[in-house]
Amino acid sequence: MSQIAFLLNGDLVRLSDVTPTTTLLDWLREERGLTGTKEGCNEGDCGACTVMVTDAGGARAVNACILFLPQLHRRAVRTVEGIAGPNGQLHPVQRAMVDHHGSQCGFCTPGFIVSMATAHLNGRRDFDDQLAGNLCRCTGYAPIVRAAEAAADRPSPDWMVDDLTRIDDADPNGDRVLVARTADELAAWYRNHPSATLVGGATDVGLWVTKQFRPLGDVAFLSGIDDLKQIDIGDDEVRIGAAATLSDIGEAIAPLHPDFAELIRRYGSVQVRNAATIGGNIANGSPIGDGPPALIALGARLHLRRGDDRRAIPLEKFFLDYGKQDRQPGEFVEAVSFPRQADRLKCYKLSKRFDQDISAVCGCFNISVEGGTVKAARIAFGGMAGIPKRATSVEAALTGKTWTADTVAATWDAWAEDFTPLSDMRASGGYRLDAARNLLTRYFLEDIGGRTRVLEVGP
Repeated sequence: MSQIAFLLNGDLVRLSDVTPTTTLLDWLREERGLTGTKEGCNEGDCGACTVMVTDAGGARAVNACILFLPQLHRRAVRTVEGIAGPNGQLHPVQRAMVDHHGSQCGFCTPGFIVSMATAHLNGRRDFDDQLAGNLCRCTGYAPIVRAAEAAADRPSPDWMVDDLTRIDDADPNGDRVLVARTADELAAWYRNHPSATLVGGATDVGLWVTKQFRPLGDVAFLSGIDDLKQIDIGDDEVRIGAAATLSDIGEAIAPLHPDFAELIRRYGSVQVRNAATIGGNIANGSPIGDGPPALIALGARLHLRRGDDRRAIPLEKFFLDYGKQDRQPGEFVEAVSFPRQADRLKCYKLSKRFDQDISAVCGCFNISVEGGTVKAARIAFGGMAGIPKRATSVEAALTGKTWTADTVAATWDAWAEDFTPLSDMRASGGYRLDAARNLLTRYFLEDIGGRTRVLEVGP
């Protein structure tokens, strides 16, 4: 590749001929000597490597360990060394951490500082969510949260605002790597390089490199394609570009389907949601991805593109079998869309931890009831089969029936017609099947006014 350009702690950096799969974490520590950014899990879980990345969409905390250097082109990066002022002035969150004794062994503290400073810059006060991606095993979170609260009303220092206009429009493209600027550019390149790896947020592909040590061959980076990031909420349809991040989708979808937004809040961590894209969440075909069950329940269609040719299919038809999707060589996910509709969607994620955990079962229910009768039902699950899958037999057992507890109970046998879940380290097959059955009961109880959610139950 020829050149990438970005700001690092306020200074312009130009790099030539870097290996496309060099992570920011490795480059910072090995080439720049900026060792404040730590390597913990090296897979985007612990937050020790958190950095702040800023572009036209604002400042976000992300994991440097699974962030490739080309993804930084025309962006600004601040490491923990850049949180303090140019003359050593402490940032408000740094001063608050000292005052409230929030520091730990030193390994995780830098990541906490960057997450807190980013949240401070963005005016966020949901500290439990903002810090869920930073794992502490030393002193606990109480003094850290108190520090975040103490710093919240203090003004953000001038040095935290990056001037992105100083980044030159360098052309980073070469024969084997593409940092695309438009979907048209990507389509033309990918048709000629159909075996290439497409990298959206790298929250999945990053682990191919850091954990599996896989060579990626030809690579295309999608983080600079603004026309794939659009989220259009129309009168009749909601259309989400494939490169839209889970963070952006959660904010946009909350007024329409708050349960979908709540499901997204439990997707990974803030750092992961700030990078992960809905296109990647769908295209990797994972049977435990949390996005597809909700979208399938909403009746989503997937928009695919190969060169200038486009087609749209029901999202559930994209998943053919474990590890196999209906995608032709050189074809990529361009968008996903679903009809505007009254909100009947409920999403339930069952996992061993509330925050930052993989689903054992993820069930999404969208059941329309008119005059006490079920008029339509769309029910989709992750973790119950080798693909995200609809419960069509259960849907049929409900449709046209009176919406009662007896009708829900009568679907018992239909669940076994739809799913034969496997047992693994997260849950047994029997647990998964019983949990799915119980989630329909939970949906029914909530629909008639019951309170079933852990965060809503109180004295």
